[in-house]
Amino acid sequence: MIEPSEQNKFYELETYRFDLPSHLIAQYPIDKRDHSRLLVLDKKTGAVEDRYFYDVVDYFSPGDTLVLNETRVIPARLYGQKDTGARVEVFLLQRQADGNWEALVRPAKRLKPGSRVLFEEEGVEIEILADLDIAGGKLVRFNHCEDEWGFIERVGNMPLPPYINRAAEESDKCRYQTVFGVQSGSSAAPTAGLHFTEELLEIIKNKGINIETVLLHVGLGTFRPVNSEDIRDHHMHYESYKMTEETAQRLNQTRRNGGKIIAVGTTVVRTLETIYNEDYGYCGQSGETNKFIYPGYELKGIDRMITNFHLPGSSLIMLVSAFSGLDHTMQAYRHAVDNEYRFFSYGDAMLIR
Repeated sequence: MIEPSEQNKFYELETYRFDLPSHLIAQYPIDKRDHSRLLVLDKKTGAVEDRYFYDVVDYFSPGDTLVLNETRVIPARLYGQKDTGARVEVFLLQRQADGNWEALVRPAKRLKPGSRVLFEEEGVEIEILADLDIAGGKLVRFNHCEDEWGFIERVGNMPLPPYINRAAEESDKCRYQTVFGVQSGSSAAPTAGLHFTEELLEIIKNKGINIETVLLHVGLGTFRPVNSEDIRDHHMHYESYKMTEETAQRLNQTRRNGGKIIAVGTTVVRTLETIYNEDYGYCGQSGETNKFIYPGYELKGIDRMITNFHLPGSSLIMLVSAFSGLDHTMQAYRHAVDNEYRFFSYGDAMLIR
């Protein structure tokens, strides 16, 4: 039984902070995707192993199902100007059903509703419609743009996270995408998937392991930090997800046959936990989820998880702590720091089993 004082620390933001030397924040990807390091954590005992990502197949068994997020990153960072000539950055986050976009805009304070950002060479403008409940967040729409996606592909830059202290380069157009992403719509990569190569996926298939995909477009929720000292006061933003009926039946069959469901990344975990029902398992569906997972929540839709190393105090490290246990998670992170694993989007990976 968990003592009340022990339970309370689950809800304190300070619990999820840790010291991270800046030189461990990966600025570039490793040369070969599957040569990243892999920390293997046993969530029952807390024991860790130091491996390489290409060893991950050793922890899968025939009949298991690996679940990937098939979203694809759009070149979401656009640079335009105000009518005064001042430079403006518009970072597209999520397209709404009515065609408007959620975006982060800089300088936000000088761009009130009704303001316009100009892209003179293209003859396109982005109009600011309203403020959103996140710093710099705006609702925007494209004007004078017949081919919105084509414009974004031509003009946009890959949206590297702010802890990568450099401008996006040509190589990022490939390396900040998974090899299996097919559905454009994310403003950030599902980074646990960046370690897979086509060759490694083929090895996994040949071992008798099923590979299925779901879709969750990464949007505003990823960029919204947890600022509440009591993390229960934090609210995740809604992000779009989809699972086909075929995938749902494969996952149900995996469970019936005693196989393991292995989620690749926190986006897949949130999608599966949103859909899973204890009475009937999985079913094909689509919608929006704002699921916030932290210790005290019992994950029932997955058996194993692959993830990168996340920011201190982030909702992502809270999710990992819910799955592997708070103490085991923080011990594993200390091991990663002590052994100089590379952190965040272009960093190393962890398998929780």
